[in-house]
Amino acid sequence: MFQIRVEPKGLSFETDGEATLLASAARAGVVLRSSCRNGSCRTCICRVQSGSARHVIEWPGLSLEEKQDGYILPCVAVAMSDLVLVPGDNW
Repeated sequence: MFQIRVEPKGLSFETDGEATLLASAARAGVVLRSSCRNGSCRTCICRVQSGSARHVIEWPGLSLEEKQDGYILPCVAVAMSDLVLVPGDNW
């Protein structure tokens, strides 16, 4: 199990590393912004402040630069370690 923290909101939840971050948050009663749930709308965009995650689809709706800067889409991403996430500006 991995611990996920969303800052600066101070929200936290656990994930098994198999369920998406969005699904794991919902199971724990933590509401994260989302819309499409398929990696295209970017509503859920977050930056990984610490830890690592991977996307479960080949190319989510992020630019190469955003991916290199540590941005992920929690609706199609799974944790590979404990994470600290910082939501994008649209939160």
